[in-house]
Amino acid sequence: MSWLALPDLLLVLSLGAALGFFGGLFGIGGGIIAVPLFIIGFGMDQALAQGTALVLMVPNLLIGWWRYNQHHKLPWLAVTAIGLSATVTTWLTAKLAVRLDQNILHWIFNLFILAVGLRMLLLRNNPSANSNNSDQPRTAAMPIVGVLGGTSMGLLGMGGGLVATPMLTTVFKHTQTTAQALSLALVAPSSVMALTTYATAHRVNWELGLPLAFGGLFTVSAGVAIAHYLPEKALRRSFAAVMIVAAFWLILQSLHTH
Repeated sequence: MSWLALPDLLLVLSLGAALGFFGGLFGIGGGIIAVPLFIIGFGMDQALAQGTALVLMVPNLLIGWWRYNQHHKLPWLAVTAIGLSATVTTWLTAKLAVRLDQNILHWIFNLFILAVGLRMLLLRNNPSANSNNSDQPRTAAMPIVGVLGGTSMGLLGMGGGLVATPMLTTVFKHTQTTAQALSLALVAPSSVMALTTYATAHRVNWELGLPLAFGGLFTVSAGVAIAHYLPEKALRRSFAAVMIVAAFWLILQSLHTH
């Protein structure tokens, strides 16, 4: 691995700080922003972009899991069930992703972020929806959620929380805080497994990923703090618009290339 020149290093650190800030601001994580940026701005193929984005995501997810677990303890059996099922599924689907035709993988990712953007744009707040939901995890349901979230983590290098949290709140009737805690128990170990698998297949640009991750560590908390003072609907719609624009840009790029 070669070292970046100082001006390039400062630029990459600044970019990592920006990704960390917006990841914290939108509460989604830097990967879903970073992957389109790597493809459009750095000319990476899909698997390399996903693997490099995982370098940025892993430390933030591990820190988030540790901090959340300090305030929201969950039964170890439920955490083990969702984490283990997700990690095994992530390993299997990541091995598929690094061998999959890049054009197919690119289209899967494009359609996924388009669906995420449209869902967030059309989502309506319903404060009473969680009033009858439970704080007690349904352990028997955890492997189902783990497999679906792990599939997203392995195949796309991100999105496990975007799959798991809505499923936990709407299908399995958990409260939002329990769903977020379980989602972190899913995505934190899965992200480590995904990064390991992508790195083993040489689908990670460490020279770019490590400075990005380091820069992001200093700004995630600031993004989260500012998010608490801004209107939730405006934040959600802003993020949705970014995702929809990025999806269409990537789709048009794919059509032009082929």
